[in-house]
Order: sequence, then C-alpha cells, then structure tokens
Amino acid sequence: MLDLFSRFVVGWMIAEEETAVQGQHFIATTCTRHSILPGQLTIHADRGAPMKAKTTAQLLVDLGIAESHSRPRVSDDNPFSEAQFKTLKYAPGYPKQFESRAHAQDWAQGLFDWYNYRHHHTALALFTPADVYFGRVEEKWAVRQAALDAGGAGCRRRWMQPSPLTRLVSAIGVRSPNDRPTKSVSTGPNWR
Repeated sequence: MLDLFSRFVVGWMIAEEETAVQGQHFIATTCTRHSILPGQLTIHADRGAPMKAKTTAQLLVDLGIAESHSRPRVSDDNPFSEAQFKTLKYAPGYPKQFESRAHAQDWAQGLFDWYNYRHHHTALALFTPADVYFGRVEEKWAVRQAALDAGGAGCRRRWMQPSPLTRLVSAIGVRSPNDRPTKSVSTGPNWR
C-alpha cells in the first residue's frame, strides 16, 4: 500500500495466493498501524477480485474508506502502483525466483526499507519518501539550500548564482474526487 503524496510504502504483504480475506486483513491492519480515521482515506485499486469483493467493500464502508477503481483493462489508471512494481522488478539483486516465502519477505523488507528511507525520489525533489511522509522536508530543504549557498559563495566565477531547489507539489491524487481526503494510498496485486 503506497501513500501517493509521499510515495511511502505504508504497508505490504507476501502471500501465496490473493484472497479477499487476506486483502481485508491487510487493509485493516495497515489502517490501524497508521491511525487512519474514518473519512481520511481513499483507496485506489485495480479491479482484482479481492478488491471488488462484497466483503472488502463492506470493510471499507465500516472503516470509512472511500473506494476508487481503475477502469477495466486500463493499466495506466494506476500509474503509482505500476511505477512501484517497476522499481521492485528492476531493483538491484531482484532474484529470478524466490526460494521460499521467507526468502521473499526478507528480500522485500530490505527493498522497502531502502525505498522508504534511502531512495531519493525524483518525483519528490530528491527527498526520500520518509522525509515527505514524516514531514522532514523543510528541515532537509534548509540544509540543501545552505549547501547550495555555500557552494555558490566559494566559486562565484563558475557558479554565478546557485539555482533554488524545486518545491514539492502541495497535493496529488488519482482521478481525484471533489471532496479530497487528507490521505490517499494505492494498492496493487499482492507482492509475490
């Protein structure tokens, strides 16, 4: 599960099969872990059977989560999940196959730790997803700007004026509803 604004992976699971029961457990657990209140969240998902299941729809109603689904057979309706899958598949050390579920979980844990805390994301002005998710952008911004200013002061002939950093966008969404929730995440098929 991916927070769209920060690109922070807020939850993930490895499963041997994709079922509505597992999907419901995953959603409920992730919402509890991040203290998501009713009315705060929209989940944008593909049209997989677990995400369209009546029991999943009822869970989302019970949790106060708005639903958003991709159009049938339109993969670019969920570009954030598709980009995440590409990052996963092209990550250094991605194995041709996993020897066991434990092997897959260990590998995914390392990948998501790297992605959330050390990956400087180009769509986030080279901040990490954790910097954005945990509100550390202004602090990191000041450090970067000070380095630019100091670099520019030391070699004026080569660097006439340090270029200002590009600011982050203030909001993001997938087919945003009129009444935007305060948080938005995207899900895709279970990690395997």
